[in-house]
Amino acid sequence: MDAQPTADGLADIRAVIATTAARWLALSALPADLLHRAPAPGQWSAMSCLRHLLDSEEHVWPVRLRAFLAGEDVLDFDPDEMGTPLDPGDAAADLAAEFARFRAANLEALAAVTAADLSRGVRHSLLGAVTLGELLHEWAAHDLMHTVQAEQALMQPFLAGCGPWRPFFAAHDADAGAR
Repeated sequence: MDAQPTADGLADIRAVIATTAARWLALSALPADLLHRAPAPGQWSAMSCLRHLLDSEEHVWPVRLRAFLAGEDVLDFDPDEMGTPLDPGDAAADLAAEFARFRAANLEALAAVTAADLSRGVRHSLLGAVTLGELLHEWAAHDLMHTVQAEQALMQPFLAGCGPWRPFFAAHDADAGAR
């Protein structure tokens, strides 16, 4: 895909972000202790990733999309400072369902974006000049990154039991450096 999406690239971006809610609805059925387990101290659990994706879906993507279409500058979003803290009592199914509701609304808003809109530019408070096309690439990559991050967190308790197969997972093993 080109750095600046074409009409086909825009369709690819929409397709990628349209899959995220279903993936999280499926992952939310996993046991709560597995979802809340961080892969290593200071790293995000699958639930932390889901909470962040929900915050982004509510407070980042729709706000930025509206700003781009209105020609208004956008502010940085620091999840550590501005994100909602994960409550240990949060149910994954509830967060995933809420994420799916916000995502459906955001997909409707995104459906109005045309290839001609992709070159619209604004200033980002941290990054400087950015285009709507770049934002949409970031949206798709952000979804995939945090879903992969969550899935890697979910892998960790199983890797220790892999025995001689464990080295095959070294790129995903939070303890690989410790061995």
